[in-house]
Formats: sequence, C-alpha cells, structure tokens
Amino acid sequence: MSRRIGRFRGDLRVAALLIVAGILLAGRGWLADHPQHNPWAPLDLDDPPGWATRTKLLALKDDLAECRAVLERSDVSFRALESQGEGACHRPDRTVIETLPLAPRVPPTTCPVAVGLELWLRDIVQPAARRHFGAEVSRIEHMGAYSCRRLYGRSEGRWSEHATGNAIDIGGFVLEDGRRISVLGDWPGEGEAAQFLREVRNGACPLFATVLSPDYNAAHANHFHFDQSGRYTGVCR
Repeated sequence: MSRRIGRFRGDLRVAALLIVAGILLAGRGWLADHPQHNPWAPLDLDDPPGWATRTKLLALKDDLAECRAVLERSDVSFRALESQGEGACHRPDRTVIETLPLAPRVPPTTCPVAVGLELWLRDIVQPAARRHFGAEVSRIEHMGAYSCRRLYGRSEGRWSEHATGNAIDIGGFVLEDGRRISVLGDWPGEGEAAQFLREVRNGACPLFATVLSPDYNAAHANHFHFDQSGRYTGVCR
C-alpha cells in the first residue's frame, strides 16, 4: 500500500511538472506573438501599446543609442543634431522627427520625448480626434521644447526639463477642416473639445514620465507639459 501511495505521489509530481512546462512553453509562444507585452522584446513603435510598453519607454531615458535604434527599427525618419549648450543646459541629445505635425516647426527634443510624441500622436491624438470630430489633427501647436531656465523661471532651485530639451509644451490642436481646439479656451468646457483634451491628456500619461495640465496649477492653464524626467515617473495631473 505504501509503495502504491509513493508511486501515486511521484506520478502527481511528474504530471505537475509537465503542466508547468506546458504553461511556460505556451506563455513563451504567446509572448513571441505579442511582443508589446514581452518585456524582453526590443521596442518597436509599430507594435500596439502593451503591458511592457511603458517599461521599455522608461528604459530609453538612459540609453540614447537604443532610443535612436528604436526609431530606426520602427522606420521613423529622424535627424540627430549636434550637441549644443553647456553646463546645466548642455543638450547632448537633439533629435527631430520631421513628420510630426508640430507648429510652427518641429523643435529638437531628447529622443525619448520624440518617441513619446510619435506614439501619442498615432495611438492617442488621432483616434480621439476621429471619435470626437470625425476628422484628424493636421497641426499640433506647441510653445517650445528648449529653454535654458530653472523651474518657473526662478533664479535658483532645480533646473527645468526644458533646459535640456527633455520637455515640450502643447497649447492647441488644429483639425483638417480648420477647427481649432485650445487648452486655454476649451479645457474648462464640457463639450466635445473638452472631452478630447482630457482624453489626450490622460492618454499621454503612460507615454511620458510627467504630464501636467490645467488641473495641476494656474501656470499650466494654457498648455500641457510633457517630459521624460529621470527624477520623477508617473506624474499625471
């Protein structure tokens, strides 16, 4: 009797190991078919957003070579400009994705900010514009990326992410049919424009380390602030 019980327990252990092995193999195959959820798969901007996308985006902040490799792997045309500035305002990473519909022109930003903007436009802004207005956004109005200054223009204290071009401020959107949606004018409302602005603000939060809007303070009443700060992660207000 005891030998039969021992064999039975051994068979159970073998069966359990086979089940676990089967699950692991199935999971490995599923991740191979869904690289957006696989934290070990290289980031490709052509993949839809997934569970691992945010982790991969955060990793780009400390790896310029990999960030630009992501753009190349994703067939995103970009220009890598020479470094400029010195001290706290030194900009070793000046990347321009010229296809972004930013106006008055596409400013140089850090590569991680550029990647975030590319994903934000494709996966958040354009789908939201089609849902709310039946038209796509033809132009995104920005208030600049680089500004060699401390936070809020103070004479002392921490340097702004704008000092290295690691941030951009977005003030409005112009649709293909000419309609304009502005953060200053439309955020306080309750109509389609206000809903659109809140949707694109919320959608930016998984793509940038910091997202600030009029909900944050009066200084942001007329724009969204996006940055890829290495100091803070997950700030969304």
